[in-house]
Amino acid sequence: MPGSTVESVKHAAFDERKAYVPQEEKGQAFFDDGREIELLHFVYGHPSIEEIRGSPENVLKAIDEYGRTRKYLMNVGADKGKIVANLVAEVKPQVMVELGGYIGYSALLFGNAVRKAGGQKYFSLERNPEFGAVIASLADLAGLSDVVKVVIGSSADSIKRLHSQGSLEHIDLMFLDHYKPAYTSDLKLCEHLNLITPGTVLAADNVIKPGNPPYLEYVRSSVEKKRKAAAMEETNGFDVESEFGRNADMYKQREGEEKINTELKGNPNLVYESKLVNSYEPTGEPDGVEITRCTGMAK
Repeated sequence: MPGSTVESVKHAAFDERKAYVPQEEKGQAFFDDGREIELLHFVYGHPSIEEIRGSPENVLKAIDEYGRTRKYLMNVGADKGKIVANLVAEVKPQVMVELGGYIGYSALLFGNAVRKAGGQKYFSLERNPEFGAVIASLADLAGLSDVVKVVIGSSADSIKRLHSQGSLEHIDLMFLDHYKPAYTSDLKLCEHLNLITPGTVLAADNVIKPGNPPYLEYVRSSVEKKRKAAAMEETNGFDVESEFGRNADMYKQREGEEKINTELKGNPNLVYESKLVNSYEPTGEPDGVEITRCTGMAK
């Protein structure tokens, strides 16, 4: 019975000179406390603003400068970002989707890579309208408005809406970096809508910090195991006391509780090959990106 192949790739040493300031201690806000708007003022008020305009690379440098010298930003960062940017260059997606845009670091880095690879559209799905406005502003500043499309709303609702409108018919490459319990349910939704097919590639962030065991179990499972789980109507649960459970409380304060559809079975017949690429958070803490390739469809 076809199944998933799993491997792990080691990482080089972290360059401490580019480290962001540490993330705030547990219990303290580390996003959605005004720093995102402060970042916009920092970038637009930068002494090198004229060199920044029209340059995705220079906008990213300014964001990194803020993260190093002012406040922590929960970006994918340069190290993990390079892993995915190289993947974009390899896959050459016409359409790439990211779930969770935050302030646009990944949209700028990967959207620019999509354009360089000859792609057409980068959909950045972000639940928070203020964060979405920051993404759109920085994408415009970087000269990427023709490629980067910001979509506001919950990830599941946005996926369904884009699909029903005919704006999203297939996903060539998808970057998951949003509400951690939604990784698996949103992937199953995309499978259900036939947006994921053989040839699609997935890149999931934060699979080590804070970790996402249910997602890793799903993409690393054999077709046989997924079929059995679907037949038994098993769901992937989360420990609400876990790291991402606590982080979810911060989202709830502003956006309300995220509703997760645990009923969708997706398409268990899709065959995945998955590998963990070890890397670092922008602070230097170990993390990794799970790269999953859809290689076929079992009969």
